[in-house]
Amino acid sequence: METLQSGHEELKTLYLPAVAAMVDRWAEGKTLNPDSGRANGYYRLTAWLLDYLVLHRAMPEGIHLMPEGRDKLNRIEPSFPVDFDELTKGFGLPE
Repeated sequence: METLQSGHEELKTLYLPAVAAMVDRWAEGKTLNPDSGRANGYYRLTAWLLDYLVLHRAMPEGIHLMPEGRDKLNRIEPSFPVDFDELTKGFGLPE
């Protein structure tokens, strides 16, 4: 189990720069959350995409709904669609 977890952590470290670049591009022009200074949904999308890449070792395709979430004040943040065909355009996974 420890080896599997270690492998996942290595993949997360490897994929994180690409994920950050994609999510930063997605966030351009979006409404900022006043508490975090990031676009609403930034951290949910980052976590979802990173987990997806580690699990599948491939880019997601098509439109996926990000799950509903809660901010640090426990306020509900609605789900939102992300077009991964557009988001991942021009990006590849490091080997």
